Amino acid sequence: MTSARRTRTAARRRRRRQRRGALLVLLALAATGVWLHRERSDGGTVPVAAATASAAPALDPDAELAAALQDDGGHLAVAVLDTASGASAAYGTDRFVTAGIVKVDILAALLWRTGGMLTDDQRSAAALMIENSDNDATTDLFGRIGGDEGLDAANAAFGLTGTTAGTDGYWGLTTTTAEDQLRLLRLVFGTDGVLGDGSRAYLRKLMGLIAADQRWGVSAADDDRAVHLKNGWLPRTAEGAWVVNSIGRVVHDGRELLVAVLTDGSDTEEEGIALVESVAAAAADSLTSATPSATVSPTASPAASGAAASPVAASTQR
Repeated sequence: MTSARRTRTAARRRRRRQRRGALLVLLALAATGVWLHRERSDGGTVPVAAATASAAPALDPDAELAAALQDDGGHLAVAVLDTASGASAAYGTDRFVTAGIVKVDILAALLWRTGGMLTDDQRSAAALMIENSDNDATTDLFGRIGGDEGLDAANAAFGLTGTTAGTDGYWGLTTTTAEDQLRLLRLVFGTDGVLGDGSRAYLRKLMGLIAADQRWGVSAADDDRAVHLKNGWLPRTAEGAWVVNSIGRVVHDGRELLVAVLTDGSDTEEEGIALVESVAAAAADSLTSATPSATVSPTASPAASGAAASPVAASTQR
């Protein structure tokens, strides 16, 4: 990450901490039944903040996220969800090439087709595909689900309406949106959907065993790096730029978040990784700042009231 970007990132985080601090102070006053007042011209007072959670200023998570990303630049999209509260935020609606993050989708499709009953060979290939991002294993499993037609059929069942499988064996050129990747993460880390409990647990297990040199990306937003993720990176030699993506589950400010970050156009892989990590951290910060997890009893207050891209060699798909 360049020094200028680190400076901008640090400034954004200071602003978010200041907003969060003011909000938590207000909630603390609410919890203790304290009211704030200002003087009226006739010598009386007017309450300006009641001791209820509803007295806190309403923050728009999407707006907070957009403000947090205003200095990042680049072509990107991000979506983040708090699994406990259901609060979410998103920025960017464009479609991006998946690169290697499609490997989670491919394994989900295989588990869906087989009812979670994989052979030993399929399990070995799945572990290589997710943990090590092995391309040969991915090509094998992509064929076993029926290629692009099989992946599209599975995604229709998954509700991924903005995702289209890459054709002619180019699984890394599947296109998707950040919102669709969030839907996929909900399928894996949630309790509802067309995958069985065993299939979801298997996917989560493999995403928690990613090789050490590939544990970058959304892990930048995780408090203790006990993260489940899958990254994708792909040099687009025709454009002279990189696709770098990251999806996964993190714990941020003590809250479980699902995060999907999609980018393209970075000049180098390193710049793409730095951008993904900056965006993931900003997205997690903005959601937890805009939607505090603290809850206050309503009785505490007297006022309480109810893009198409050219193919690349399959060996470069990651």
